Amino acid sequence: MRVSELANILNTTADTVRYYTRIGLITPIKNAENGYKTYGKKVQQRLKFILSARQLDFSVLEIKDILAESDKGHTACPLVREIVEHRLAETEKQFQAALLLREKLRKAIEDWQGKPNKAPTGHMICHLIEGDESAEDDNE
Repeated sequence: MRVSELANILNTTADTVRYYTRIGLITPIKNAENGYKTYGKKVQQRLKFILSARQLDFSVLEIKDILAESDKGHTACPLVREIVEHRLAETEKQFQAALLLREKLRKAIEDWQGKPNKAPTGHMICHLIEGDESAEDDNE
């Protein structure tokens, strides 16, 4: 099948197929007579894996490593588990950081509800973020 056919079957774009071909993750067969590149069922299966892995936020480098293991005839499952466990730990850290930020933002809104709006001064842009200046600072 040609690039556009493979793209249609996997619900992706021809540019995506070309990209993964260009970086060597999939390899078409070149027709000696007309020079057209064609893709077989094995490449279709490989590209389907790549697209699925990308949906799980695997990097291209991680996918290359997984495919390299598979190409050697080894199971890639331990590597996949390791990557996912690492990614889950990273995601958990980001999630906890987002929860902390959410609480800071909620507290800021709560604290700022009763504070007046103030025009910027030579020393301050927004007193809500920078904190209130003392009367001494205002007189400088």
